[in-house]
Amino acid sequence: MHPDRLSSCMVITCSLMLMPCFAPSLHAEAGAIVDGAGFTLYEMESIQGSDQSVIEKDPVCDRSKRPKISSVEPDEAKPGQKVMIKGENFGTKECFHGVAFSAAGPAKIEYTFVNETTIEATVPDLKPGMSFIDIVAGGGNARSKAFLILAR
Repeated sequence: MHPDRLSSCMVITCSLMLMPCFAPSLHAEAGAIVDGAGFTLYEMESIQGSDQSVIEKDPVCDRSKRPKISSVEPDEAKPGQKVMIKGENFGTKECFHGVAFSAAGPAKIEYTFVNETTIEATVPDLKPGMSFIDIVAGGGNARSKAFLILAR
């Protein structure tokens, strides 16, 4: 604590002696670190009002409906080929977040949202082998059974 931010006080000890102590000032300047409060942002302009047109366009995603993948057709494919992921509770296009192949790591996967039960995805350029297909929707994520990626 900075010395010029301290104010003096007196503490009575067990032996009834008065001893000086220091207490923090109740005032802090903008952008200061205050013990127990973290970083302060005094004089920061607050968000004022809201834009009704933005609120009306904002999707309402049902987070209570967990997605489930029931099938991937075909169950094996070469890189570049399309597969149909079928299931339930994929949500709306606005609430659907994406598709991932476990063997592809964080690579972006091309997909088309068909409807709340069907997604069409393009198999990424991967080495032949097994992978899982994951989808992420407003209600969570779902994983397929093992999917075989064939050699080109």
